[in-house]
Amino acid sequence: MPSDTDQTPGADKRRLKRRHLIYYLRVFDRNSDQILGHLVDVTREGAKLISENPIPTSKKFQLRMILPAEIFGRDRLDFEAESLWSNPDINPDFHDTGFRLIGIDTRDMLIIARLINEYGFRD
Repeated sequence: MPSDTDQTPGADKRRLKRRHLIYYLRVFDRNSDQILGHLVDVTREGAKLISENPIPTSKKFQLRMILPAEIFGRDRLDFEAESLWSNPDINPDFHDTGFRLIGIDTRDMLIIARLINEYGFRD
């Protein structure tokens, strides 16, 4: 695993442990209403999507995630995120993209925590 001082693109620089989810939740670009990809893992600071097409990096996105069940009375989560890196997936038909979550409010943070607790793999 890369160290915190590794400067290579896509180097693992997160501070929080990534939590893989048991569901690949659909994530849409709110501006185009098109599916951008599926959520593979999430922390309170970032997320990783898997997609059929490469996603441009260093770009801010207005995203909508469809939740697997209603959480705090909501069936979706709208948020802003910036794409930081993109790499081919181990499956050559897909691409992985890392995002930094931007401006997540307290209620949305509680929804993310609930997703991790209820739908995250346990290690």
